[in-house]
Amino acid sequence: MSESCKIGPGGFGLGLRTAHYEEILAEKPRVDWFELLSENYMVPGGKPLHYLDRIRADNPVVMHGVSLSIGGADPLDGSYLKELKGLAERVEPEWISDHLCWTGFAGKNLHDLLPLPYTIEAVAHVARRVEAVQEFLGRRILLENVSTYVTFRHSEMQEWEFLAEIARRADCDILLDVNNIYVSAFNHGFDAQRYIDSIPAHRVKQIHLAGHSNCGTHIIDTHDAAVIDGVWDLYAYTVRKLGPVPTMIERDDHIPPLAELVQELDLARRIAAGVLEQAAA
Repeated sequence: MSESCKIGPGGFGLGLRTAHYEEILAEKPRVDWFELLSENYMVPGGKPLHYLDRIRADNPVVMHGVSLSIGGADPLDGSYLKELKGLAERVEPEWISDHLCWTGFAGKNLHDLLPLPYTIEAVAHVARRVEAVQEFLGRRILLENVSTYVTFRHSEMQEWEFLAEIARRADCDILLDVNNIYVSAFNHGFDAQRYIDSIPAHRVKQIHLAGHSNCGTHIIDTHDAAVIDGVWDLYAYTVRKLGPVPTMIERDDHIPPLAELVQELDLARRIAAGVLEQAAA
C-alpha cells in the first residue's frame, strides 16, 4: 500500500458502499478518500475484503464503527477489539472512529446509537474506556457526536461540554457530525452555532455531512437523502470556525448513483473553498 496515500486537511471523502464498488474501481471518481464501516469488513474473507483490498490499493481509507459501545456499562468487548485491530493492520487507515454513545447491555447489541447522560461520572467512565481502547489499538481514536431525541433530567452540562471534556481527559480526537448537531439542535432547542463555537478546533479531525427526515415536530437522522440547505449553512459556519477539516458525505439508504454523490461532494468542496478564500482576503 502506498505510503503517499495521506488525507490532507482539506480532503473530501465518501462512505464506501457495496453499490459503488465496481464504479469506484472502473472510474476512479474524484474522491480523496473513503470511509469504511468497520463491522462490514471484520470478517475472515469473502467479497467485502476482496473489494476493500482492491479499493484500498489506490485510495486512503478511514475506519468508522458502530459497535464499540464506548459509553456502555458492559466490559469492553475484547474479541471485538482484536478484530478491529486486525482490520486496521490490514488496511492501515488514517484513523479509526466510533460514536459517543452506548449500543447494548448484558452482552446484547441493540443496533442503535443510544445517548448518555451528560454528567461528571459519565465523563470519567467514558474517558477511562477510551484510554483503554487507545492503549490496545496503539493509536488515538475519534469520537462522533450522535443525534439525540431525548434528554436526561440529571445531566450536569451541555452536550458540547461533555464531548470536549471527554476528548481532553482521554486525549482523543473528535469526528464532528454537522448534520447531527443540526438535528439535535432542532430537537432540543439549543443553538447549533454555540455548539460549534465550544468545540476545541485542534481535536476535530473529520466532519460528517448527511441528510435527514424532518417530521415537523422533530428530525430523525436517517442518512437517506441529500444534505439540506440548513446543514450546508452550518457546515460553512463550521469551516469558518475550524478551518479546513477532512469532510465526507454519508448515505446509508436510498443510495443514489456514485456520480450523484460525487456532485454533492463537489458542493462541499466549493463551500469550503469559498469560506476559506473569504477568510484569507
